[in-house]
Amino acid sequence: MSIPSPSLPVDTQLATGTAAPDDPGLGEWQGGWHGAVRLRFQQGSQGHTIHQGSALAPMKLPRAIQRGDGRCELPLLHTAGGLVGGDQITIGAELAAGSAALLTSVAAQKVYGSVGRSRLRPAGAWARQELSFDLLAGADLEWLPQELVVFSNALVEQRCRVELAETASFLGAEVVRLGRSAAGERLDAGRWRSQLEIRRQLSQGWRWELVDRLELAGDALANEHGMAGAAVFGSLVWAAPAPLAGPALAQLLADCRGDRLGLAGTMACGPLEQGLVARYRGPSSQAARHWFTRIWARIRAVRGLTAPQLPRVWPFQETPLQETPLSIAEQRQTAYAQAGFAAP
Repeated sequence: MSIPSPSLPVDTQLATGTAAPDDPGLGEWQGGWHGAVRLRFQQGSQGHTIHQGSALAPMKLPRAIQRGDGRCELPLLHTAGGLVGGDQITIGAELAAGSAALLTSVAAQKVYGSVGRSRLRPAGAWARQELSFDLLAGADLEWLPQELVVFSNALVEQRCRVELAETASFLGAEVVRLGRSAAGERLDAGRWRSQLEIRRQLSQGWRWELVDRLELAGDALANEHGMAGAAVFGSLVWAAPAPLAGPALAQLLADCRGDRLGLAGTMACGPLEQGLVARYRGPSSQAARHWFTRIWARIRAVRGLTAPQLPRVWPFQETPLQETPLSIAEQRQTAYAQAGFAAP
């Protein structure tokens, strides 16, 4: 399925700052190390998904975990402890027909400051991450890495390309912390840039599911239409294997919005032509993870799949999947009961 991408349509854009200094453009290596992972998943015996893979240091592949539903859970380990300007990570995965995988990371990824750190390159150098996922018929990938922490004055760019067969499903989520806010740090002259491209192969040709380009830096960090001073950004996208009926999609979105109850931050979700997208903006990476985990459980339920289990490498002290969120109707009934009224 790896064929050259056609010209992109007009993209969606959350917010941008001023032009980045000394930006050589995505794909031009700037002299750091280049870690890589290449994976292939396929159905094995008894309905379990098995994998083959290779890794180039500082990336490593720990032992995979087989879940009861046959899904292969594979954590990716980055042994360098973080990225500096000029470093690059490339991750590619192919999922054969009917295979199911969950990819995550062993720990949060850190990107260290670059601007103003070098006399040779005072404008800094970009750290980059390239992701490429190819899913054949009936394949199912959940890409759920731990959060990305962008240090003050860091420059980081990531690109994710997803190509789906007609009946394939992709769920991806990311949480980004802009500056170590607990230490009073901000992004300052740093930049976070992201490009997500998802397209699906239909009988009549390719259809774009989503093209999403974001850049957070400068004025966009304080602007109300950007981050409004918040330190954490999150995004979740589900490209569904088939269109959801109108009432089913409306109920799913209503329940996902109800799952925001008790969580700090601003959260919104809406439909795609075949799936949904959710955004988080706020002070808490924990709140973003909790909301996305609840949406993940909702999506599994809508698809009639086994309820998810948290990846074993995640450092949750809480149990968000056991804190079963109430549906909108249940929340309404609870509110009326607490107020001493009968629900209409």
